[in-house]
Amino acid sequence: EQPYRLDFFDDEIDSLRLFDADTQRTLEEVEAINLLPAHEFPTDKAAIELFRSQWRDTFEVKRDAEHIYQQVSKGTLPAGIEYWQPLFFSEPLPPLFSYFPANTLVVNTGSLETSAERFQADTLARFENRGVDPMRPLLPPEALWLRVDELFSELKRWPRLQLKTDHLPEKAANTNLGFQKLPDLAIQAQQKAPLDALRKFLESFSGPVIFSVESEGRREALGELLARIKIAPKRILRLDEAQDAGRYLMIGAAEHGFIDTQRNLALICESDLLGERVARRRLDSRRTINPDTLIRNLAELHVGQPVVHLEHGVGRYAGMTTLEAGGIKGEYLMLTYANDAKLYVPVSSLHLISRYAGGAEESAPLHKLGGDAWSRARQKAAEKVRDVAAELLDIYAQRAAKEGFAFKHDREQYQLFCDSFPFETTPDQAQAINAVLSDMCQPLAMDRLVCGDVGFGKTEVAMRAAFLAVENHKQVAVLVPTTLLAQQHYDNFRDRFANWPVRIEMLSRFRSAKEQTQILAEAAEGKIDILIGTHKLLQSDVKLRDLGLLIVDEEHRFGVRHKERIKAMRADVDILTLTATPIPRTLNMAMSGMRDLSIIATPPARRLAVKTFVREYDSLVVREAILREILRGGQVYYLYNDVENIQKAAERLAELVPEARIAIGHGQMRERELERVMNDFHHQRFNVLVCTTIIETGIDIPTANTIIIERADHFGLAQLHQLRGRVGRSHHQAYAWLLTPHPKAMTTDAQKRLEAIASLEDLGAGFALATHDLEIRGAGELLGEEQSGSMETIGFSLYMELLENAVDALKAGREPSLEDLTSQQTEVELRMPSLLPDDFIPDVNTRLSFYKRIASAKNENELEEIKVELIDRFGLLPDPARNLLDIARLRQQAQKLGIRKLEGNEKGGTIEFAEKNHVDPAWLIGLLQKQPQHFRLDGPTRLKFIQDLSERKTRIDWVRQFMQQLEENAIA
Repeated sequence: EQPYRLDFFDDEIDSLRLFDADTQRTLEEVEAINLLPAHEFPTDKAAIELFRSQWRDTFEVKRDAEHIYQQVSKGTLPAGIEYWQPLFFSEPLPPLFSYFPANTLVVNTGSLETSAERFQADTLARFENRGVDPMRPLLPPEALWLRVDELFSELKRWPRLQLKTDHLPEKAANTNLGFQKLPDLAIQAQQKAPLDALRKFLESFSGPVIFSVESEGRREALGELLARIKIAPKRILRLDEAQDAGRYLMIGAAEHGFIDTQRNLALICESDLLGERVARRRLDSRRTINPDTLIRNLAELHVGQPVVHLEHGVGRYAGMTTLEAGGIKGEYLMLTYANDAKLYVPVSSLHLISRYAGGAEESAPLHKLGGDAWSRARQKAAEKVRDVAAELLDIYAQRAAKEGFAFKHDREQYQLFCDSFPFETTPDQAQAINAVLSDMCQPLAMDRLVCGDVGFGKTEVAMRAAFLAVENHKQVAVLVPTTLLAQQHYDNFRDRFANWPVRIEMLSRFRSAKEQTQILAEAAEGKIDILIGTHKLLQSDVKLRDLGLLIVDEEHRFGVRHKERIKAMRADVDILTLTATPIPRTLNMAMSGMRDLSIIATPPARRLAVKTFVREYDSLVVREAILREILRGGQVYYLYNDVENIQKAAERLAELVPEARIAIGHGQMRERELERVMNDFHHQRFNVLVCTTIIETGIDIPTANTIIIERADHFGLAQLHQLRGRVGRSHHQAYAWLLTPHPKAMTTDAQKRLEAIASLEDLGAGFALATHDLEIRGAGELLGEEQSGSMETIGFSLYMELLENAVDALKAGREPSLEDLTSQQTEVELRMPSLLPDDFIPDVNTRLSFYKRIASAKNENELEEIKVELIDRFGLLPDPARNLLDIARLRQQAQKLGIRKLEGNEKGGTIEFAEKNHVDPAWLIGLLQKQPQHFRLDGPTRLKFIQDLSERKTRIDWVRQFMQQLEENAIA
């Protein structure tokens, strides 16, 4: 599950740690790593020779049918080689029981007899069906498994405990082993003495108290916290080292603390003090995604990539370099501009830089250093942003002004409905459901976008919302892009609402004209609770008596006209949009805070990511992929997106894989015929469906676990992702084969798209993918009809920043000015080395990513998190790295106070105030009068301070204390 990190001291291993691949943070230290062989059978030369001779003895070898034999002979082990495992051994395989020690107790749950008999019947049936395949001759089941009678005669030799109940008897449940819960020790941040509860507990507790933290980095953070109440715990490695009634600190994996009354000992974990915020996500190691960081820092910066500098415009990143200025070493980003001009940006100013994502990298417009083109472009963009913000707010205001319907939540009925959901909701799904229900219970019209990868459970979110609406006697409309998807939703909704008096109907091509007329009449009378349909639902003759909720599935599949119609409904009804890959425009809207966004990024339990292969077309690869799937009882989508020649493609496939049962499905077939084909495929009457992109949206066939896409270079990124999501809907490993022509026959854009889809294999990639699309195609116009985007001049990240600032200004009733939109950034220069040395973090991209995060951190907590992570991943901080973090903290303080520039050196320094600042002039005058030898004004906005600050540590401490004084005497 988790990777290991090995820390070396010279050539000795210093520590072994498990870490989280997403956050890179340590999970726990381990004593040893056991690296077991990759297979349960030997694969050396002698074993392979034995396999070859036994294969020849067991099977009749044919020249053209030696595929597995040939591969093993060459030393490669094909998938499924375990089924020929006995051939690697000279003796029969020993049963599991032969490894049990003498005093083993066998414990099992459920009925072993039924399971064993069912397994044996399945195995025999498959052997009879498949044993005849000359390409994969099979060993008889008894060579691999015990028969049922053998299994139970073996089991009789061992004492066996069969668990029949899931419930604890009351007596067992009430047994206490001398442990007590801790009192509430949580830090009360709002109180004057936030650590008061902890201090009182420590004063009253007579035994040893052990503080437990999860990593080295958190140890330092907790140490600083305890120092505030003058506690310096002694460091220990194990619990039994805490002998007398002292205070101790150790690194351990406990989630919550307790009091051991027998040993008079208390264990306090960080989560007891800081709440669940720091309780590591070990509770749910499936990752949660922060949409913001995912969007804005999607990929690392590569040399040659365009970036935007807030003050100088678009340039190209040319790498990192270390320069010395006045004897102080610093690390700089090198940017090149038009006419080969170079700009060196100190890492402390990295918050001024964002990635350019306004279109193709090659065509990014490089600005001229010192020219006025950039300031004009920025001014123009700011005006455009102001209009966009005003229009967004207009829609927002219409929604806010119109009293929406506040749904009432009957928890008892709702809980009964939830209990009939056969799966456990994932954490993200639960969060999305709560957000939707909370929106619906507000008197404002809801407009929420739920973005979740294909098959991550968005439909259940919609069903629960629909249930709440119907319970409140409101009608629900479910809008879907295709007839097939309408049919599937109709079936799913009917199944899910089977036990409730809810009437569900469908409007689509699959209904006759007479049926449609009747459905419309009944919907208008309010006799239908949930109406599912394609864009027919948006026609003017569709009238619902009391529509309360509109659910839109896969919004990006609707045309502009339909979208405008949906947009017009926004102010009146609650709208829930479900999408697997939001198109750039919807993503932009959600990102600019105008639509609420929920992301379901946690895959359902046991779901595996689809393995994706990009290959040049090869008929052998196609045959191998199809056979592998149909021989394990699965089904295959073969995507051929050319209706004219689809018949020929199917014939070619039938020749290539005669074992397959093939059907054809495309959008130009008559509806009834297409419905029949899809239905037959769903019921496994065929195992290969040669089809066009008709399958793109939503047909859910759990047994289809391989998709082969011919000419994958012709598809868009969102489309490829959507198509790939058709497979892998169950717990079986699924495969996607993207077949392409020779690389020279593809455009660079197509190659980039294929690289992107192959790199985003992980579950939950849909979100990152829409952003990739944003970069490849150019960012979408926010409210316009075309996707081209006016962001090309200034880049996506800066555009979004300006938009957010403009929306905030308008909300606060201010007219946004360019100065407001591009807030002044504070410069801090204390003439001391402040960088991440390359012997501390050797990888330049990792350093860059940390510099960017430090420069962009919004508050002290974020900096503290970064510090913890740095210590955790790379060891104790060297002085230049400490200085970098301290200076970032000072910048945050100075920025809040309205300080434009802060300079310090060995003899003192200067502070330059912005015109709008928050420093109390009366306090400042008092300071100048009291200490004229240390402070004086140098012009109307500059304060000079004279101090002996030759010690670097003293310099930072003095400046920090002075900032503290300014903060304490700040004015609004």
